[in-house]
Amino acid sequence: MERFESGQVGNRDFFEQFRRILELDLEYEQFCEIWSSIFTHAILPEGMLAGLGKRYRLVLLSNTNGLHFAMIREAYAHLLRHFDAFVLSHEVGAMKPQAEIFDAAVAAAGCRAEECFYTDDIAAYVEAARAKGIDGVVFEGPEKLETAMRERGIVWD
Repeated sequence: MERFESGQVGNRDFFEQFRRILELDLEYEQFCEIWSSIFTHAILPEGMLAGLGKRYRLVLLSNTNGLHFAMIREAYAHLLRHFDAFVLSHEVGAMKPQAEIFDAAVAAAGCRAEECFYTDDIAAYVEAARAKGIDGVVFEGPEKLETAMRERGIVWD
Protein backbone atom coordinates (compact mmCIF):
# COMPACT_ATOMS: atom_id res chain seq x y z
CA MET A 1 0.00 0.00 0.00
CA GLU A 2 2.77 2.44 0.89
CA ARG A 3 4.40 1.95 -2.51
CA PHE A 4 1.03 2.45 -4.21
CA GLU A 5 0.10 5.56 -2.24
CA SER A 6 3.53 7.10 -2.74
CA GLY A 7 3.33 6.69 -6.51
CA GLN A 8 5.92 3.93 -6.88
CA VAL A 9 3.37 1.50 -8.30
CA GLY A 10 0.79 2.42 -10.94
CA ASN A 11 -2.91 1.63 -10.82
CA ARG A 12 -2.88 -1.40 -13.11
CA ASP A 13 0.32 -2.79 -11.62
CA PHE A 14 -1.19 -2.55 -8.16
CA PHE A 15 -4.32 -4.30 -9.37
CA GLU A 16 -2.31 -7.11 -10.95
CA GLN A 17 -0.20 -7.61 -7.83
CA PHE A 18 -3.29 -7.49 -5.58
CA ARG A 19 -5.16 -9.93 -7.81
CA ARG A 20 -2.23 -12.33 -7.99
CA ILE A 21 -1.52 -12.29 -4.22
CA LEU A 22 -5.17 -12.91 -3.31
CA GLU A 23 -5.79 -15.20 -6.29
CA LEU A 24 -8.81 -13.17 -7.36
CA ASP A 25 -10.75 -13.75 -10.55
CA LEU A 26 -11.69 -10.13 -11.07
CA GLU A 27 -11.64 -7.63 -13.92
CA TYR A 28 -9.91 -4.27 -13.47
CA GLU A 29 -13.18 -2.28 -13.63
CA GLN A 30 -14.78 -4.50 -10.98
CA PHE A 31 -11.74 -4.07 -8.77
CA CYS A 32 -11.83 -0.28 -9.13
CA GLU A 33 -15.47 -0.17 -8.07
CA ILE A 34 -14.89 -2.39 -5.04
CA TRP A 35 -11.61 -0.69 -4.12
CA SER A 36 -13.25 2.72 -3.99
CA SER A 37 -16.40 1.68 -2.13
CA ILE A 38 -14.88 2.82 1.18
CA PHE A 39 -16.03 6.39 0.58
CA THR A 40 -19.61 6.84 1.68
CA HIS A 41 -20.21 10.48 2.63
CA ALA A 42 -18.65 13.90 3.03
CA ILE A 43 -17.47 14.84 6.52
CA LEU A 44 -17.86 18.60 6.14
CA PRO A 45 -20.85 20.50 4.80
CA GLU A 46 -20.40 22.03 1.37
CA GLY A 47 -21.49 25.43 2.72
CA MET A 48 -18.48 25.50 5.01
CA LEU A 49 -16.10 24.62 2.18
CA ALA A 50 -17.70 27.20 -0.09
CA GLY A 51 -17.39 29.92 2.53
CA LEU A 52 -13.80 29.01 3.36
CA GLY A 53 -12.96 28.87 -0.34
CA LYS A 54 -14.18 32.44 -0.83
CA ARG A 55 -11.86 33.74 1.91
CA TYR A 56 -8.85 31.43 1.90
CA ARG A 57 -6.76 29.32 -0.42
CA LEU A 58 -7.84 25.73 0.25
CA VAL A 59 -5.43 22.86 -0.29
CA LEU A 60 -6.47 19.23 0.00
CA LEU A 61 -3.60 17.15 1.42
CA SER A 62 -4.15 13.41 1.24
CA ASN A 63 -2.42 10.07 1.47
CA THR A 64 -4.18 8.46 -1.44
CA ASN A 65 -3.73 6.52 -4.63
CA GLY A 66 -4.75 7.07 -8.22
CA LEU A 67 -7.74 4.75 -8.06
CA HIS A 68 -9.22 6.28 -4.94
CA PHE A 69 -8.69 9.83 -6.09
CA ALA A 70 -10.23 9.17 -9.51
CA MET A 71 -13.40 8.02 -7.75
CA ILE A 72 -13.26 10.95 -5.33
CA ARG A 73 -12.96 13.39 -8.25
CA GLU A 74 -16.10 11.91 -9.76
CA ALA A 75 -18.24 11.39 -6.66
CA TYR A 76 -17.24 14.56 -4.82
CA ALA A 77 -16.64 17.03 -7.64
CA HIS A 78 -19.16 19.39 -6.04
CA LEU A 79 -16.93 19.59 -2.95
CA LEU A 80 -13.55 19.49 -4.68
CA ARG A 81 -14.43 22.52 -6.77
CA HIS A 82 -13.88 24.65 -3.66
CA PHE A 83 -10.21 23.63 -3.41
CA ASP A 84 -7.44 25.55 -5.12
CA ALA A 85 -4.94 22.70 -5.13
CA PHE A 86 -4.57 19.02 -4.37
CA VAL A 87 -1.41 17.65 -2.77
CA LEU A 88 -1.68 13.90 -3.19
CA SER A 89 0.82 11.39 -1.89
CA HIS A 90 0.86 9.31 -5.06
CA GLU A 91 1.73 12.43 -7.08
CA VAL A 92 4.20 13.97 -4.61
CA GLY A 93 6.03 10.69 -3.95
CA ALA A 94 5.82 11.18 -0.18
CA MET A 95 3.20 10.36 2.42
CA LYS A 96 2.10 11.96 5.66
CA PRO A 97 3.85 12.20 8.10
CA GLN A 98 6.90 12.78 5.86
CA ALA A 99 8.10 16.37 5.80
CA GLU A 100 8.16 16.49 1.98
CA ILE A 101 4.41 16.26 1.62
CA PHE A 102 3.87 19.11 4.09
CA ASP A 103 6.45 21.18 2.20
CA ALA A 104 4.49 20.52 -1.00
CA ALA A 105 1.25 21.58 0.71
CA VAL A 106 2.75 24.83 1.97
CA ALA A 107 4.11 25.53 -1.53
CA ALA A 108 0.65 24.87 -2.99
CA ALA A 109 -0.89 27.19 -0.43
CA GLY A 110 1.43 29.96 -1.58
CA CYS A 111 2.16 31.28 1.90
CA ARG A 112 4.37 30.64 4.90
CA ALA A 113 3.86 27.50 6.99
CA GLU A 114 2.80 29.54 10.03
CA GLU A 115 -0.03 31.04 7.96
CA CYS A 116 -1.51 27.59 7.29
CA PHE A 117 -4.11 25.65 9.23
CA TYR A 118 -4.32 21.87 8.96
CA THR A 119 -6.65 19.19 10.31
CA ASP A 120 -6.43 15.42 10.15
CA ASP A 121 -8.00 12.55 12.04
CA ILE A 122 -4.56 11.05 12.71
CA ALA A 123 -2.76 12.81 15.56
CA ALA A 124 0.71 11.84 14.31
CA TYR A 125 0.04 13.69 11.05
CA VAL A 126 -1.05 16.81 12.91
CA GLU A 127 2.13 16.62 14.99
CA ALA A 128 4.20 16.29 11.81
CA ALA A 129 2.50 19.38 10.40
CA ARG A 130 3.18 21.29 13.60
CA ALA A 131 6.84 20.26 13.39
CA LYS A 132 6.90 22.07 10.03
CA GLY A 133 5.43 25.21 11.62
CA ILE A 134 1.83 24.61 10.50
CA ASP A 135 -0.97 25.18 13.02
CA GLY A 136 -3.21 22.16 13.27
CA VAL A 137 -5.79 20.23 15.23
CA VAL A 138 -6.89 16.63 15.27
CA PHE A 139 -10.22 16.24 13.46
CA GLU A 140 -12.80 14.89 15.91
CA GLY A 141 -15.91 15.92 14.04
CA PRO A 142 -17.29 19.00 12.32
CA GLU A 143 -18.40 20.74 15.51
CA LYS A 144 -14.98 20.56 17.18
CA LEU A 145 -13.31 21.68 13.97
CA GLU A 146 -15.65 24.66 13.73
CA THR A 147 -14.78 25.63 17.30
CA ALA A 148 -11.04 25.31 16.67
CA MET A 149 -11.26 27.41 13.52
CA ARG A 150 -13.37 30.13 15.13
CA GLU A 151 -10.87 30.31 18.04
CA ARG A 152 -8.23 31.13 15.40
CA GLY A 153 -10.38 33.73 13.68
CA ILE A 154 -11.02 31.48 10.68
CA VAL A 155 -14.50 32.30 9.41
CA TRP A 156 -16.65 31.02 6.56
CA ASP A 157 -20.15 32.39 7.10
